[in-house]
Amino acid sequence: GKMRMLSRQALLLCLLASTQAFYLPGVAPRAFKDGEAVNLKVQTLVSTETPLQFDYYQLPFCSPKKVQDLPENLGEALVGEKAHTSAFLATTKKNEYCKTLCRKSYTPQQMEEFQDFAILDYRVNMRLDNLPIAEMHLFAYDDKPKDTIEIYNLGYPIGRKLEEPGSKTDQYVLNNHLRFQILYHPVESEDGGPETDGNYIVGFRVYPYSIKHTYRGKWNTTGGAYARLSTCVQPPSGRFTQHDPLIIDAQDGQEVVWTYDVEWVRSNVKWASRWDVYLQMNEIQDDKVHWFSIINSLVIVVFLSGIVGVIMTRILHKEIQRYNEVALSEEERQEMNRELREETGWKLVYGDVFRPPPHAAILSVYAGTGMQLFVMSILTLTFGAFGFLSPANRGALLSSILFFFVLMGVPAGYVSARFCKLVKEPNHFKTTLLTATVFPGACFAMFFILNMVVWAKQSSTAVPFGTLVVLMLLWFGVSLPLIFFGAYLGFKREVIEVPCITNPIPRQIPPYPWYLHIGCTTLVGGLLPFGCVFVEMLFILSSIWQHRFYYMFGFLFMVFLILVVTCAEITIVFTYLNLCAEDYRWWWRSFFTAGATAVYMFAYATYHFFARVHVQATIDLSSVCVYFGYMFIISYAMFVMTGYIGFISTFMFVKKIYGSIKVD
Repeated sequence: GKMRMLSRQALLLCLLASTQAFYLPGVAPRAFKDGEAVNLKVQTLVSTETPLQFDYYQLPFCSPKKVQDLPENLGEALVGEKAHTSAFLATTKKNEYCKTLCRKSYTPQQMEEFQDFAILDYRVNMRLDNLPIAEMHLFAYDDKPKDTIEIYNLGYPIGRKLEEPGSKTDQYVLNNHLRFQILYHPVESEDGGPETDGNYIVGFRVYPYSIKHTYRGKWNTTGGAYARLSTCVQPPSGRFTQHDPLIIDAQDGQEVVWTYDVEWVRSNVKWASRWDVYLQMNEIQDDKVHWFSIINSLVIVVFLSGIVGVIMTRILHKEIQRYNEVALSEEERQEMNRELREETGWKLVYGDVFRPPPHAAILSVYAGTGMQLFVMSILTLTFGAFGFLSPANRGALLSSILFFFVLMGVPAGYVSARFCKLVKEPNHFKTTLLTATVFPGACFAMFFILNMVVWAKQSSTAVPFGTLVVLMLLWFGVSLPLIFFGAYLGFKREVIEVPCITNPIPRQIPPYPWYLHIGCTTLVGGLLPFGCVFVEMLFILSSIWQHRFYYMFGFLFMVFLILVVTCAEITIVFTYLNLCAEDYRWWWRSFFTAGATAVYMFAYATYHFFARVHVQATIDLSSVCVYFGYMFIISYAMFVMTGYIGFISTFMFVKKIYGSIKVD
């Protein structure tokens, strides 16, 4: 026993140490020798004003002779995050200033395109050694002006509005000069000897400027890049002579000289903590908010658990006492009979409570898919909480969601088969096929339509045909066979045993109070679980649509567990009330009561769209489609999953309470 205890402790220590020390699987540090060339990669143009993102080279920026596309994983392909090589050149630990990238003459249409992107506040995303580029700002709260925090903004703006007092028209300037600041940390040698091993890159910042460059004489493409620009102080040191900003001229077109600086700054940041700066932006929104929401949700859970506990103890305790009646005095018997009349509505429907509902086959299909989504969520969140899905692993989150969903075909087929057998659905093949196609089919169809919309807009979010083929292969080549295998296992098992035999003739349902109507119970049933998750949902929405990193998987996991418990308990409470009113139609009801959470989520996403997100986009039909299309897919998945949780917990509850009574 002692050895076992020790080995357990050792394993725990290893796990803890590994969460501290291991830095993401598949991402190893790379050291750059002094004087080695580093690759600055360009990615996408994104904006918080609209959900459409574009590829860097869709605007006429300077490009190298041959642009190479860099490989991507499935998750990146689905969100359209392509990376390409760029014309920016940098050499390790060599500071260079006022380097000319290229000089281009633009037509009025091209300048107008730059202006449109500047108006919509598009930002350019770049990467260096897998670190995203960011603009740094100092931020201070109004009440503590001295305590400044460095916060960052991903990417840099293509242009900005010129704030000139007294100008009638809005003028925009183009950011044509970039100062890259690359932070490096030397590789520390073990014995404190000379640092010859190279340098780790631990930060990638940018400071954009708008400079109307002037040059002496004719533009000569063969000579050195520095001599020509009279706007740069010679020899180049990063300072400029008096200059004007480069105002975008969309009337006549113009010539633009693109330039950049590269500065190498030694930093004390270790390689393993180089992502901290990106993840700290959530510090301003503070963990307190998350804790507050979790405590708030726990209050709801405790309240509901109390109600469920009371119901269960009353039923089980009284039943056992009453049905195994021992000698009781006359008074006690009268007292019991009075109580019996009050709360035995649910016992009168024992002969109907397991009567299969209408469209029972569809219910078993959704139960299977709900199980699939439920297990997928647990696995994804567990991986996330252990740090496998950090933002440094780009596309990992989406890839793992797909991967787990496809692999969880076996439990899906199994659950749908068990219920299919219980409700005496004769056509087993059809039920299994529907389990494999209804939910993924609806999502894929929606995704395909959205893809056509963004493709028509030439947005880089459009998924290439090859990726769609990969998705189809995953669906029909992996998920479908696994669901059939799960169903085969499920149909081999005996039928689920239920404690009551169903009467041949359905019992009539007496009139019941308005608040037990399915519309009412659904509205209230969805509200409490939604109340538990809506704070976390705000963070998730802003990370999807405002391009922030989301990494709070620990919090999300807690919130998810709270959601599961709340859905189960609220459904049980309503089912009990309905059964007491002698209404035995609990099957679909339990599914919809918990599933209504998703309706509130979609409504909240709609509010988020108009209140916070895309100001310009409300007019643009395609971005409205993209936003609501993706929110629909997410809400639909939530509906099926929460509905399943409500249904399965109610099923267990009903089985338990009817199993506790003796029926003569």
